[in-house]
Amino acid sequence: MAYDNTILQILKEAGDEGLSVQKIARHVYNASNNFFETISFEEVYRSVQYFLLKNSRSSDSLIENFGRRGIYRLNKNPAELQQLFFLFEDNEEEPQVPSVDQSLSLF
Repeated sequence: MAYDNTILQILKEAGDEGLSVQKIARHVYNASNNFFETISFEEVYRSVQYFLLKNSRSSDSLIENFGRRGIYRLNKNPAELQQLFFLFEDNEEEPQVPSVDQSLSLF
């Protein structure tokens, strides 16, 4: 199961401080588990760890290893990240004006 978008969303919400692999895996685990489909935490942790290691190798990658060992955050420099910020922003809809009920009353 791919957790790519969930991981990127969690790192976006974390901001500049970043999060540890353990905390990211816990958030992904809570977001992915439901009543009908249970996933083991070890499986999620391995997937998250692999994704973070794979996507933080170069200085151009979307994710960077920050500060201490095992702390990751989004890299603000690459152009791909700027596009992802547009995709993650909430679309605010205009408030709907309640329509006037023009049907005839039976009483």
